[in-house]
Amino acid sequence: MAGDFVHLHLHTQYSLLDGANRVKDLVKHVKHHGMDAVAVTDHGNMFGAYEIQSQALAAGLKPILGVEAYVAPGSRFDRQSLRDPDGEANNYHLTLLVESPQGYKNLTKLVSEAYLSGFYYKPRMDFELIEKYHEGFIALSGCLNSEISRKLSACDYEGAKRTAYRYRDLFGKDRYFIEVMDHGLPEQRKILPDLFRLSKETGIPPVATNDSHYLTREDAPAQDVLLCIGMG
Repeated sequence: MAGDFVHLHLHTQYSLLDGANRVKDLVKHVKHHGMDAVAVTDHGNMFGAYEIQSQALAAGLKPILGVEAYVAPGSRFDRQSLRDPDGEANNYHLTLLVESPQGYKNLTKLVSEAYLSGFYYKPRMDFELIEKYHEGFIALSGCLNSEISRKLSACDYEGAKRTAYRYRDLFGKDRYFIEVMDHGLPEQRKILPDLFRLSKETGIPPVATNDSHYLTREDAPAQDVLLCIGMG
Protein backbone atom coordinates (compact mmCIF):
# COMPACT_ATOMS: atom_id res chain seq x y z
CA MET A 1 0.00 0.00 0.00
CA ALA A 2 1.86 3.07 -1.18
CA GLY A 3 2.04 5.84 -3.74
CA ASP A 4 -1.16 7.37 -5.09
CA PHE A 5 -3.38 4.41 -4.23
CA VAL A 6 -6.25 5.13 -1.83
CA HIS A 7 -8.45 2.44 -0.33
CA LEU A 8 -12.05 3.00 -1.47
CA HIS A 9 -13.54 -0.28 -0.23
CA LEU A 10 -12.57 -1.03 3.35
CA HIS A 11 -14.17 -2.59 6.41
CA THR A 12 -13.41 -1.80 10.05
CA GLN A 13 -14.44 -3.56 13.24
CA TYR A 14 -17.83 -1.92 12.71
CA SER A 15 -18.51 -4.47 9.96
CA LEU A 16 -19.49 -6.76 12.79
CA LEU A 17 -18.00 -10.29 12.76
CA ASP A 18 -16.36 -9.51 9.40
CA GLY A 19 -13.97 -6.55 9.55
CA ALA A 20 -10.84 -6.68 11.70
CA ASN A 21 -9.47 -3.19 11.03
CA ARG A 22 -9.37 -1.14 14.22
CA VAL A 23 -9.74 2.52 13.30
CA LYS A 24 -6.82 3.76 15.40
CA ASP A 25 -4.43 1.18 13.91
CA LEU A 26 -5.86 1.72 10.43
CA VAL A 27 -5.13 5.46 10.51
CA LYS A 28 -1.54 4.83 11.64
CA HIS A 29 -1.06 2.19 8.92
CA VAL A 30 -2.43 4.41 6.15
CA LYS A 31 -0.22 7.30 7.31
CA HIS A 32 2.84 5.03 7.48
CA HIS A 33 2.36 3.92 3.86
CA GLY A 34 2.18 7.48 2.56
CA MET A 35 -1.48 7.58 1.66
CA ASP A 36 -3.27 10.89 2.16
CA ALA A 37 -6.84 9.56 2.34
CA VAL A 38 -8.82 6.46 3.25
CA ALA A 39 -12.43 5.41 2.76
CA VAL A 40 -14.44 3.33 5.20
CA THR A 41 -17.32 1.33 3.73
CA ASP A 42 -18.69 -0.84 6.51
CA HIS A 43 -21.47 -3.29 5.81
CA GLY A 44 -24.82 -1.52 5.91
CA ASN A 45 -23.94 0.90 8.72
CA MET A 46 -22.18 4.14 9.65
CA PHE A 47 -21.30 3.20 13.22
CA GLY A 48 -17.66 4.20 12.77
CA ALA A 49 -18.26 7.50 10.94
CA TYR A 50 -17.43 9.81 13.86
CA GLU A 51 -14.37 7.83 14.91
CA ILE A 52 -12.83 7.62 11.44
CA GLN A 53 -13.64 11.27 10.72
CA SER A 54 -12.05 12.58 13.91
CA GLN A 55 -9.00 10.31 13.95
CA ALA A 56 -8.20 10.69 10.26
CA LEU A 57 -8.40 14.48 10.40
CA ALA A 58 -6.22 14.52 13.52
CA ALA A 59 -3.60 12.54 11.58
CA GLY A 60 -3.75 14.87 8.58
CA LEU A 61 -5.63 12.38 6.41
CA LYS A 62 -8.76 12.90 4.34
CA PRO A 63 -11.54 10.60 5.57
CA ILE A 64 -13.95 9.36 2.91
CA LEU A 65 -17.12 8.20 4.61
CA GLY A 66 -19.26 5.60 2.96
CA VAL A 67 -21.03 2.29 3.22
CA GLU A 68 -21.19 -1.04 1.43
CA ALA A 69 -24.93 -1.01 1.02
CA TYR A 70 -27.26 -3.97 0.84
CA VAL A 71 -29.71 -3.37 -2.01
CA ALA A 72 -32.90 -5.45 -2.29
CA PRO A 73 -33.36 -7.03 -5.76
CA GLY A 74 -36.92 -5.68 -5.81
CA SER A 75 -38.71 -3.74 -3.10
CA ARG A 76 -37.08 -3.44 0.31
CA PHE A 77 -40.51 -4.33 1.73
CA ASP A 78 -40.42 -7.80 0.12
CA ARG A 79 -39.86 -10.70 2.48
CA GLN A 80 -39.02 -14.01 0.86
CA SER A 81 -38.26 -17.24 2.66
CA LEU A 82 -35.29 -18.43 0.62
CA ARG A 83 -32.90 -21.22 1.52
CA ASP A 84 -30.12 -18.81 2.30
CA PRO A 85 -28.77 -18.72 5.89
CA ASP A 86 -26.84 -15.49 5.25
CA GLY A 87 -29.68 -13.72 3.46
CA GLU A 88 -27.34 -12.88 0.56
CA ALA A 89 -29.89 -14.02 -2.04
CA ASN A 90 -32.08 -11.19 -0.74
CA ASN A 91 -29.63 -8.38 -1.53
CA TYR A 92 -26.94 -7.02 -3.81
CA HIS A 93 -23.91 -5.02 -2.64
CA LEU A 94 -23.25 -1.44 -3.77
CA THR A 95 -20.41 0.84 -2.67
CA LEU A 96 -21.49 4.39 -1.79
CA LEU A 97 -18.94 7.12 -0.97
CA VAL A 98 -19.89 10.53 0.42
CA GLU A 99 -18.83 13.40 -1.86
CA SER A 100 -20.55 16.36 -0.17
CA PRO A 101 -22.44 17.42 2.98
CA GLN A 102 -25.67 16.63 1.12
CA GLY A 103 -24.33 13.15 0.43
CA TYR A 104 -23.67 12.62 4.13
CA LYS A 105 -27.22 13.65 4.99
CA ASN A 106 -28.60 11.37 2.29
CA LEU A 107 -26.47 8.44 3.42
CA THR A 108 -27.77 8.76 6.98
CA LYS A 109 -31.32 8.68 5.59
CA LEU A 110 -30.62 5.67 3.38
CA VAL A 111 -28.96 3.66 6.15
CA SER A 112 -31.64 4.56 8.70
CA GLU A 113 -34.44 3.58 6.35
CA ALA A 114 -32.64 0.36 5.43
CA TYR A 115 -32.84 -0.65 9.10
CA LEU A 116 -36.33 0.69 9.76
CA SER A 117 -38.24 -0.48 6.71
CA GLY A 118 -35.94 -2.75 4.73
CA PHE A 119 -34.41 -5.06 7.30
CA TYR A 120 -34.55 -8.73 6.29
CA TYR A 121 -31.43 -10.60 7.43
CA LYS A 122 -29.59 -7.37 6.51
CA PRO A 123 -30.48 -3.64 6.54
CA ARG A 124 -31.59 -3.29 2.92
CA MET A 125 -32.34 -0.25 0.81
CA ASP A 126 -33.85 -0.49 -2.67
CA PHE A 127 -33.54 1.40 -5.96
CA GLU A 128 -36.58 3.53 -5.17
CA LEU A 129 -34.98 4.74 -1.95
CA ILE A 130 -31.58 5.30 -3.58
CA GLU A 131 -33.30 7.25 -6.36
CA LYS A 132 -34.89 9.50 -3.75
CA TYR A 133 -31.62 10.16 -1.89
CA HIS A 134 -29.01 9.75 -4.64
CA GLU A 135 -27.40 13.19 -4.57
CA GLY A 136 -23.93 13.80 -3.16
CA PHE A 137 -22.38 10.38 -3.80
CA ILE A 138 -19.64 8.69 -5.75
CA ALA A 139 -20.92 5.15 -6.38
CA LEU A 140 -18.92 2.04 -7.27
CA SER A 141 -20.59 -1.01 -8.78
CA GLY A 142 -19.49 -3.28 -5.94
CA CYS A 143 -17.85 -6.62 -5.18
CA LEU A 144 -18.65 -10.19 -6.26
CA ASN A 145 -22.03 -9.81 -4.56
CA SER A 146 -22.96 -6.73 -6.56
CA GLU A 147 -25.82 -6.87 -9.04
CA ILE A 148 -23.45 -6.46 -11.97
CA SER A 149 -21.00 -9.13 -10.79
CA ARG A 150 -23.74 -11.63 -9.98
CA LYS A 151 -25.27 -11.16 -13.43
CA LEU A 152 -21.90 -11.56 -15.11
CA SER A 153 -21.26 -14.70 -13.04
CA ALA A 154 -24.61 -16.02 -14.33
CA CYS A 155 -23.53 -15.22 -17.93
CA ASP A 156 -26.13 -12.43 -18.19
CA TYR A 157 -23.91 -9.79 -19.81
CA GLU A 158 -26.80 -7.76 -21.25
CA GLY A 159 -28.49 -7.70 -17.85
CA ALA A 160 -25.27 -6.44 -16.27
CA LYS A 161 -25.04 -3.72 -18.93
CA ARG A 162 -28.62 -2.58 -18.26
CA THR A 163 -27.81 -2.38 -14.55
CA ALA A 164 -24.67 -0.34 -15.24
CA TYR A 165 -26.58 2.15 -17.39
CA ARG A 166 -29.34 2.40 -14.79
CA TYR A 167 -26.94 3.43 -12.04
CA ARG A 168 -24.86 5.61 -14.37
CA ASP A 169 -27.98 7.51 -15.40
CA LEU A 170 -28.98 7.92 -11.75
CA PHE A 171 -25.68 9.08 -10.24
CA GLY A 172 -24.25 10.76 -13.34
CA LYS A 173 -21.44 9.84 -15.71
CA ASP A 174 -18.74 11.30 -13.44
CA ARG A 175 -20.10 9.70 -10.26
CA TYR A 176 -20.50 6.04 -11.08
CA PHE A 177 -17.63 3.59 -11.69
CA ILE A 178 -17.17 -0.08 -12.49
CA GLU A 179 -15.42 -1.62 -9.48
CA VAL A 180 -12.75 -4.22 -10.23
CA MET A 181 -11.01 -6.47 -7.71
CA ASP A 182 -8.48 -9.27 -8.00
CA HIS A 183 -7.72 -11.21 -4.83
CA GLY A 184 -6.77 -14.33 -6.73
CA LEU A 185 -10.27 -15.78 -6.44
CA PRO A 186 -11.34 -17.82 -9.48
CA GLU A 187 -14.80 -16.23 -9.32
CA GLN A 188 -13.29 -12.76 -9.59
CA ARG A 189 -10.90 -13.61 -12.39
CA LYS A 190 -13.72 -15.25 -14.35
CA ILE A 191 -15.62 -11.97 -14.65
CA LEU A 192 -12.71 -9.50 -14.86
CA PRO A 193 -12.63 -9.55 -18.69
CA ASP A 194 -16.37 -8.86 -18.78
CA LEU A 195 -16.03 -6.00 -16.29
CA PHE A 196 -13.42 -4.32 -18.49
CA ARG A 197 -15.51 -5.01 -21.59
CA LEU A 198 -18.50 -3.46 -19.83
CA SER A 199 -16.45 -0.41 -18.92
CA LYS A 200 -15.25 0.01 -22.50
CA GLU A 201 -18.66 -0.47 -24.12
CA THR A 202 -20.55 1.81 -21.72
CA GLY A 203 -17.85 4.43 -21.22
CA ILE A 204 -18.14 3.98 -17.44
CA PRO A 205 -14.57 4.18 -16.05
CA PRO A 206 -13.17 1.29 -13.99
CA VAL A 207 -11.72 1.77 -10.53
CA ALA A 208 -9.48 -0.75 -8.76
CA THR A 209 -10.26 -1.54 -5.13
CA ASN A 210 -9.27 -4.05 -2.48
CA ASP A 211 -12.01 -5.54 -0.35
CA SER A 212 -9.89 -4.82 2.70
CA HIS A 213 -10.91 -6.41 6.01
CA TYR A 214 -7.62 -6.38 7.99
CA LEU A 215 -4.27 -4.59 8.05
CA THR A 216 -1.57 -7.22 7.52
CA ARG A 217 -1.19 -10.82 6.41
CA GLU A 218 -0.64 -11.79 10.05
CA ASP A 219 -4.15 -10.56 10.90
CA ALA A 220 -5.82 -13.04 8.52
CA PRO A 221 -6.34 -15.85 11.10
CA ALA A 222 -8.07 -13.48 13.52
CA GLN A 223 -10.39 -12.25 10.77
CA ASP A 224 -11.11 -15.85 9.81
CA VAL A 225 -12.22 -16.52 13.40
CA LEU A 226 -14.64 -13.58 13.16
CA LEU A 227 -16.11 -15.00 9.98
CA CYS A 228 -16.49 -18.45 11.51
CA ILE A 229 -18.34 -16.98 14.50
CA GLY A 230 -20.56 -14.96 12.19
CA MET A 231 -21.42 -17.98 10.04
CA GLY A 232 -21.87 -20.32 13.00
